[in-house]
Amino acid sequence: MATLHIGNNRTTEMAGDLTALGPVERLASGCGAQRALWFAEDGDVLVLPRALDADYVRYVTTLTGVRSQSLRIIAPAPGYAGPDLLTEDRLADPALRHEVRGALDGRAPQRVFAFYPDASVVALARSLGAESAVPGHAFLAQGGSASANSKAVFRAIAAGIGIPIAEGAVAGTRQEAHDAITALLDAGHPAIVKLEFQSGSYGNEILSPTGGLEPYGARRVEVLPDAAAVREYLERRWDWLTGGGRLRLVVERYYVGARPVYAEFLVDDHGVRYTGQGELLMAPVFDGVVIPVPGLAPDELGVLVDSCRSLCEAFRAFGYRGTMSVDGFLTRDGEVLLNETNSRVSGSTHLHDVIGPRIIGRPHVGRRVMFERGGWAVPSFGAAAGLLSDSGLAYDPDTRTGIILICDFTSVDGTVRYCVVAENITAAREVERKLLS
Repeated sequence: MATLHIGNNRTTEMAGDLTALGPVERLASGCGAQRALWFAEDGDVLVLPRALDADYVRYVTTLTGVRSQSLRIIAPAPGYAGPDLLTEDRLADPALRHEVRGALDGRAPQRVFAFYPDASVVALARSLGAESAVPGHAFLAQGGSASANSKAVFRAIAAGIGIPIAEGAVAGTRQEAHDAITALLDAGHPAIVKLEFQSGSYGNEILSPTGGLEPYGARRVEVLPDAAAVREYLERRWDWLTGGGRLRLVVERYYVGARPVYAEFLVDDHGVRYTGQGELLMAPVFDGVVIPVPGLAPDELGVLVDSCRSLCEAFRAFGYRGTMSVDGFLTRDGEVLLNETNSRVSGSTHLHDVIGPRIIGRPHVGRRVMFERGGWAVPSFGAAAGLLSDSGLAYDPDTRTGIILICDFTSVDGTVRYCVVAENITAAREVERKLLS
């Protein structure tokens, strides 16, 4: 039986008004949905924002061993946010549902695997007679995806069950935000404010009582020397910080020099299964990932995995099912603090679920580092694959090292995203240096 893959890489719920995004950002988000192909098996059906480049399909399926001709890839008519985002109106389109039924030969899919599982995904599955094929469908149909991805809900649950989090507060009013921010700044600590829903650190801003702080994990730094400056900042930025007053604002202490880390799990009816951990690279917002976290001490790893697992168990009790990636950070003092849940396919799920176990191989993946970044400038995806092969840098299944191309962003900025597989992070960076030289 087939799996129905839905590449809704960016949704209104997770990013706000999608029509407010610029055309380049929309196109880049749509390109990120290409990663759905990594998860495909023979006979599966994929619903994506756009059709895939033939060279990309050939490259990925050669590595995964999937018969490309057995796949059905469907791109529905453009929606209210254009052709680059798989918005909820596109999933509700009767023409799409008819085409999906035909691709499935009238049979219900065995599983529905969405990047962002929400009520619109459940509605599509229901129209196919496959509501139960969506993991956690009852929870999602009632808007549960918002709770499972809310940074505000995260803080409430983490605090309630004793998970270590940064000092801070969830603010529903400007006064609450003012009080939380000034308390941190008056104590000499920078603060970070976060939109309740956003990804890749794009919804973050750092607030500092003094100048000289470079942004890391946020797009910008504001210097706020006193309470009056905090009040002026909130008046000026409140609509953006709260989505026009609809959402809550998260305020946390910002730890200079902290390393962003995460642990990822699969939450299902049988329990919570750990799938891996890594370090998030920022420049100044999300720029890549290293798996596993380089130099993480055993006790730090234990705190990270155990704390994240406890949080996943709490969300499992509420009814969430699916991938859950829990973010945190490692302070300079070696303290591990958590800061959000990503209850969706993360930017690393394809590494943990496919490239690690299926391509590198389960017996070997523990002895390899995966180092993924973007920005290799190439003429085309097909040319990139050829250049890798000619240079000897392409992934070698015998040595289980080399470069794997992940996504094609040539239509955005002339680059591709790549993953270096190596024995350690030093070797991975050396391979990257050769690639970019």
